[in-house]
Order: sequence, then structure tokens, then C-alpha cells
Amino acid sequence: MPIPVLICDDSALARKQMARTLPKEWDVDVTFANNGAEGIEAIRAGKGEVVFLDLNMPVMDGYEVLQTIQQEDLPALVIVVSGDIQIKAHERVKALGALDFIQKPVSADAISNILQEYGILTIALGDEVADSPMIEVDLRDACQEIANVAMGRAADLLAKLLDVFVLLPIPNVNVLEVSELTMTLKATEEHSKISALCQGFIGAGVAGEALLLFHDSSFKDMAKLMGLENPEDQNTEMEVMIDTGNVLIGAFLNGISEQLHMKFSQGHPVVLGRHCTVNDLIHDNSEKWSRTLAMEINYRIEHHDIQCDLLLLFTEDSLPTLNYKLGYLLD
Repeated sequence: MPIPVLICDDSALARKQMARTLPKEWDVDVTFANNGAEGIEAIRAGKGEVVFLDLNMPVMDGYEVLQTIQQEDLPALVIVVSGDIQIKAHERVKALGALDFIQKPVSADAISNILQEYGILTIALGDEVADSPMIEVDLRDACQEIANVAMGRAADLLAKLLDVFVLLPIPNVNVLEVSELTMTLKATEEHSKISALCQGFIGAGVAGEALLLFHDSSFKDMAKLMGLENPEDQNTEMEVMIDTGNVLIGAFLNGISEQLHMKFSQGHPVVLGRHCTVNDLIHDNSEKWSRTLAMEINYRIEHHDIQCDLLLLFTEDSLPTLNYKLGYLLD
């Protein structure tokens, strides 16, 4: 009898990749859920004896799903599959009853090894195992999942350097005009003062700029975490912004390059503005950007007043190459 397997992830690409990596010989009946709330309903309906669970999702995230499974004593063996590879994320999901943790992007070997380790890989004898349902994936969804994995790499590096837990959002990905840039910065309030750092990057057929928007209220706490003296000194603020940019931008670009199998060269960081608003920043630099693919991630550090936005702006000329590279992930 097929095992009811639930794949719960808000990314269609991630669901497709997960379904493709399940062992072909495994006798399963696969159900998909787009968020944690749908996932809980599926588990309650008996469609999730084994659950592959993402952490960053809308409506109900993976942590809330695990809490609900514990509270209601639902019969589900949960394997977390996430781009958030922070050690503290591993510890928290294990404490909430997760069987194990696999980092994105998933591999068939990692899945098979875990299923065999816990004795839940059963093989259908004498019967053909049904193919997984077809999943339609659009390019924007693919870009969002690429950003999600890269975001987790950057957060993990920052968490290790500062011994903190970085709270991760769902990445915001859009193709837009420069006039719409301020609208994408949902986490940045209009009255907030920010300082901004810009770093160009280029690869084979892909170029753009990474912007780090550092909330002015974050400087003092970040300087203390970094062990810097005189946290309110202007030179200290510059050091904080540049060091944070080096960590987040470098790790994020490395995360993208690994997934798309391409290398990026990075330029020197340039300060775009100090203690200004997002509107002022975009207005003063509007000639630098036209139509662009924008990836926005808002990083926050738990128990600290620290918030910064990482915004990757790919040039319009980069879109054909990105589409070509992403096409391999969609096949």
C-alpha cells in the first residue's frame, strides 16, 4: 500500500525538485501543499504520513506546522527541507519534533540516505510506481527559490560570525521599472532613515548591482555584536556597513552562482547615501538603473534592533541569460 507523502513548500520549483528526487522505487502517493496551513489540513486528512517541510512560507511557516503537529499529536514523520541552514534553525526544528533536516537544493542521495536511515523507504514489489504529478513552474517562482537558497547561505555566515539567529523572510522577486523600486522595499518604512552601500557584480552574460540598505537604528547594536568600540562614531558606522555588506553580498552571490553554475566578479563597495530615505536614495541614483529584475531580502537579527535590506538589481540585458540558466532547473 502506498505511503502518503506530503511535500509542503510555497515554491513550485522546490516542490518539483523535491518530487523528482524521491526514490523511483519508493511506493508513495504524493500530495502537495503551498503553505503550512494547507499542509496541516493534508496531514489531518491522512495525506502526510511522511512530510517534507519548508520553513519560510506564507500563512503558516514550518515552525508553526511543527508546533501544531506536536500540539495535536498528528501522525507525521517530518523531514525539514530548507535553505535556512543556520545551526540554530537545525536545533529548533529538532526540538519541535522534526526527524531530520536537509538543506536546499535537495539531492536524490541525501533523500535516499535519510529514508533508509529511518527505515521508511519501502519498495513496491511487482507493481509500477506512479510518476509524480506534473508541476508548472514560472521563471519568477524559480528566481524566488534561487534567492531563498542564497539568502539562507548569507544568513548562516552572518549567524556564525556574530553568534546570533537571523530571522529570514520570503524573498520578494519582481521585474520592474526603476520608478517602482521604492514600492518593492516593503519592509522599509517611508520615514526610516537608512545608509546605503552598492557593489557591482558581473558574470558571463549577467551583471547588476547589490544594494545593502542599512537602517540607521541598527548601527549601534551591530557595532556591539562586532565588538567595535565607539559604536556611534561615523567611522565605526562605515566599518559596520562595509563588513555587513561583504558578508551578505558575497555569500548571497556565491549562493546564486553555485545554483546557476556561473562565477561572479565583484567590484569595490561604494557608499550611495548616508542617513537618507529610500525615496531620496532611489531618486538620486535613478540614472544608474532602468528596467531590472530585483531580488529583495529583509534580514533581521533576533533579540536585537538590527534590520537591513539586501537588494540585488540585475540589468535588463541579463534577463535572457538568467532565463536560459533557470531553464535547466525547470526541465
